[in-house]
Amino acid sequence: MRHRWKDIAFDTVNTCALVCLMIVTLYPFLHVLAYSLNDAVDSMRGDLTFFPRKFTLSNYAVIFRYDALVDAAVMSVLRTVIGTVTSVLCTAMLAYALTKRDLVGYKFWNTLFILTMFVSGGLIPTFILFKAIHIYNTFWVYILPGLISAFHMILIRTNFKTIPDSLIESAYIDGANDLYVFFRIMLPLSTPVMATIGLFVAVGQWNSWQDTLFFTIGNDLQTLQYVLMKILNQTEAGAMINQTSVYITLPYRNNEREL
Repeated sequence: MRHRWKDIAFDTVNTCALVCLMIVTLYPFLHVLAYSLNDAVDSMRGDLTFFPRKFTLSNYAVIFRYDALVDAAVMSVLRTVIGTVTSVLCTAMLAYALTKRDLVGYKFWNTLFILTMFVSGGLIPTFILFKAIHIYNTFWVYILPGLISAFHMILIRTNFKTIPDSLIESAYIDGANDLYVFFRIMLPLSTPVMATIGLFVAVGQWNSWQDTLFFTIGNDLQTLQYVLMKILNQTEAGAMINQTSVYITLPYRNNEREL
């Protein structure tokens, strides 16, 4: 009987904890959903929680009215897939190379990549560089700048160093080269860290819109986040103009009635 009550108490505590965790996890999504289903002008008042105050589907009607939305979604998918695969692969190859202590300039290359985490060229030098290497206003402006990440390289290199040297040396003895060791030993044994970094890169690629704003011209290379950002700014600007016009015309109407 005592064990039964312990099991019931344990299940109750676990259920309550999981329900609380579910609420905390779902709240941001429900909050955003409530705003999307609420009237745009009324949403500017704030104070929305789980449910919309003035339910409407006009927000979705405005978004899906744009013809460029589908093309922008395709562009976002392409940059996310290609950018994630190439970035993870190239960063992992760099990390594997920097695990070799006998690499020529080992300390120099490590210091150089670490410095990129603290020093940035800025927007204007980056723009000039992209123009010089002819990736400005091309699809490659989404891929090449994020090909290597120093922070991700350090994470992957640290994971590579946990793999026993004896395993790698035995592969060399059997006639394997570095490419074979990298693709058949290092990558399969580093699947968790690769999946984690791949998730980071994919989220960053999908949410990015500033590179579209600064380094592309026209509608061919617009991404979904950039199009949504423009729609949001236009909608907010229209709502502010309408609200301002109401406040301006009201006194005029009152004066006209008095006259």
